[in-house]
Amino acid sequence: MVDPAQWIVETEWLAQHLDSPDVVLLDGSSHLPTSGRNARQEFAAEHIPGAYFFDIDEVADKKNPLPHMLPSSVQFASQIKAMGIGDGTRVIVYDTEGLYSAARVWWMFRTMGHEDVAVLNGGMKKWKAEGRPVTDEPSPKRHPRHFTPRANAALVRDASDVHALIGHPSVQIVDARAAGRFTGSAPEPRKGLRSGRIPGSRNVPFGSLLNTDGTLKSKDELSRVFAAAGVDVERPVVASCGSGVTAGVIAFALAQLGRTDAAVYDGSWSEWGAREDLPMETGPV
Repeated sequence: MVDPAQWIVETEWLAQHLDSPDVVLLDGSSHLPTSGRNARQEFAAEHIPGAYFFDIDEVADKKNPLPHMLPSSVQFASQIKAMGIGDGTRVIVYDTEGLYSAARVWWMFRTMGHEDVAVLNGGMKKWKAEGRPVTDEPSPKRHPRHFTPRANAALVRDASDVHALIGHPSVQIVDARAAGRFTGSAPEPRKGLRSGRIPGSRNVPFGSLLNTDGTLKSKDELSRVFAAAGVDVERPVVASCGSGVTAGVIAFALAQLGRTDAAVYDGSWSEWGAREDLPMETGPV
């Protein structure tokens, strides 16, 4: 079993290991469609030296109309091998926001059985605040490596799974969206979606788990945030959000508290909010 402490690294550690041959650094940045930002273009203009861009919209099931859905293990392995990532590679992921979409990439690697993956605490935001180097130079192309996928289906849930869990006495559904979206008082950033939440779910906005510098809060603080939202970290959790990205922050925070089996509802509200056949609630919990 992997020690959850190995899933998070600090900027100082990364600075000392940028040239390590067995470490691959990935920029897993992604932004909401309403942001007007292009993560790939931002990466080309500025990234941590030696990093490669990991596009969650490309390493995805393109046949599924939902955004950035998890690909098959065969597709994932093929794309990861081509990036020069293989068995025995230590993968470090960051994003430009501190801790946002990097947790999604961490979760993706874990669903494929690659546990040697960590998130850079504070990401590019903290890295730059400390005056550390950035570049626009492309990183040298890596040679393909053999990657053996070992799919961990326990970390993924679909709509039918989540529907069956509504009212379940032991499993908790935790939503990472902002409070207004959770209660249905704020519109969804994606068109055509209802406003509200999965019945019986709890709300832990992913930002409430972070410090102002984009780093993850301490374990004691994380425990208090979950407890205040009515989430028992001793019980299983399925995390949801807008499109399966910030649900990864919920799973990541829980992993740091020892709850390493938190699953992510991959379709999240992009699917649930679009389907009239699925129940929803609005208003305060």
